[in-house]
Amino acid sequence: MTRNNGGKAAILGGGIGGLTAANALIRQGWHVDVFERSPALPPTGTALGMWPAALDALASAGLGGGVERLGVALDRGAIMRPDGRELARFRTRRPAVLLSRPALLGLLAAGLPDEAVRLGRPAPPLTELAGYDVVIGADGLGSPTRDALFGPDHRPVHAGIAAWRGWVDGTVDTATETWGAGALFGITPREGGLINWFAAVRAPAGTTGGVDDLVARFGDWHPAVRDVLNRLDPATVLHHEIYQSPPLPSYVRGNVALLGDAAHAMTPNLGRGACEAIVDAATLADLLARFDVRDALGRYDRARRRATRLLVRASYAASRVTTAEHWTGLRDAVVGLATRRGA
Repeated sequence: MTRNNGGKAAILGGGIGGLTAANALIRQGWHVDVFERSPALPPTGTALGMWPAALDALASAGLGGGVERLGVALDRGAIMRPDGRELARFRTRRPAVLLSRPALLGLLAAGLPDEAVRLGRPAPPLTELAGYDVVIGADGLGSPTRDALFGPDHRPVHAGIAAWRGWVDGTVDTATETWGAGALFGITPREGGLINWFAAVRAPAGTTGGVDDLVARFGDWHPAVRDVLNRLDPATVLHHEIYQSPPLPSYVRGNVALLGDAAHAMTPNLGRGACEAIVDAATLADLLARFDVRDALGRYDRARRRATRLLVRASYAASRVTTAEHWTGLRDAVVGLATRRGA
């Protein structure tokens, strides 16, 4: 059964996935209410890489070209050692676009009617949302919606990684990752005449992560890393422990669907977390426009669960390689050889 005239959707969470879903569903004729507990969209945040699949998904949601206008296109990168020696250099066939989280959220929110997004409004319990045709749990890593559907045993688990992120003034035209023993440091462009940086180390849950820890860990790496560390403003440094989702039995139960980190939180090593939330949202909206809710949600689960589960595993594997503590010489040699052979 095709739902040509739309329906009524509650979206629980006003982050990247939730706002993309709202844009895409409104474009398909749906009435949408987005519940977001924060009183405002976040004013700060670091750069996100928008890969081609996410750019295409944004275009299908009626937002084509916006990210490209605001962000920085990037089609080249390099992997380096802490002493500055280059291990590998590569280019992509189609550029990714780097855009900060606040700019991306602003773009997504600008496409919506004012009344669609209820800031400062925590999501009602699922039992109070019976008047909606579909409920979308886009409520992030600590998703109450996921807990309500599948219980606390399916909460994300610590990935053994801690990370820092931030930005400094300046420009670069290449993305670099420097791999050491048990740690990595990345530098990329960002819009607005800024350089985006990120760092990660192997660390158990509960590890502290102040600026002094960051400098102590990376302060003797090559000059580009030291230059960032010398110029960073501690007020802009973000520290996070990294979590990833265990396999869920489904992304759907009844008329409720999960997307983004609520369904498949992953380590940031492939740069795909935000992208996959966007693709989730566009896929779900497209299916809801063409099929009745029950059929659409079943198709959504089949389309997205296996694909994103593979990415969770691949991203975790990448985190173990890039922050390997032993056999780093062999790792570096294999990376260099694979790149020279065009892998």
